[in-house]
Amino acid sequence: MPILNKDMTLCISLSARPSNIGTRFHNYLYEELGLNYIYKAFAPVDLADAIAGVRGLGIRGCAVSMPYKEDVIALVDEMDASAQAIDSVNTIVNDNGRLRAYNTDYTAVRRLLAQHDISPELSVLVRGSGGMAKAVAAALRDAGFRNGTIVARNEATGQALAALYGYAWAPRVGALTADLLVNVTPRGMAPDEARLSFRTETIAAALVVFDVVASPSETQLIRVARAAGKPIITGAEVVALQAEEQFVLYTGIRPTPDQIQRAAAFSRDLPL
Repeated sequence: MPILNKDMTLCISLSARPSNIGTRFHNYLYEELGLNYIYKAFAPVDLADAIAGVRGLGIRGCAVSMPYKEDVIALVDEMDASAQAIDSVNTIVNDNGRLRAYNTDYTAVRRLLAQHDISPELSVLVRGSGGMAKAVAAALRDAGFRNGTIVARNEATGQALAALYGYAWAPRVGALTADLLVNVTPRGMAPDEARLSFRTETIAAALVVFDVVASPSETQLIRVARAAGKPIITGAEVVALQAEEQFVLYTGIRPTPDQIQRAAAFSRDLPL
């Protein structure tokens, strides 16, 4: 990484629970490609002030994580189609003080469903109804998944999300089962690593388990599913793919697949 200097381009992330995964990923590629960039994670105390700082300080890029993916919409100047379609933002690009919002989570989930060859004939339980859940539900719908249920304690957001994508809604998992389980809640995220978003009986009845939580990189849900012999998709995979798209938006450079693989491995190598 180059020595800090006045010409260095700053990119950041905003999250209620920052991890070092994105920080390692981006900084690894900046160094490998010889870019005068640096990336830093923040937990904002005031979201509006943080976004004003992005604009006022000329911060080039800003990743947005839970729980800010919807709240930032009112704070940007324009929405790319990827974010506008699902009213959820995970990336902001600053072009000379004008903030444009994107959503690369959607792209990552679509790619992962295809890479893992997940059949759209499978039934789906999606637990969660926040901004990331919108990206997941939209990606599932657009990939052809028709038999789905949104599980969310918040009736208003749960029913709205289910209606938007033609899925059913339930306030709790209970006795519900499905072929594909997707956790899009903070359950299993540090410091609640031991919490399961689905009961072991529900996991046992599933064919595939997908957890979007990336910190820790292997959640309790993923460990239980792997022990039960289930194919898995991890949050670390989501982070790598969506971060690749963010990197391109920030720098205009698309790394090679080998470079992405090395950056993703490095991002998981060190303590969170």
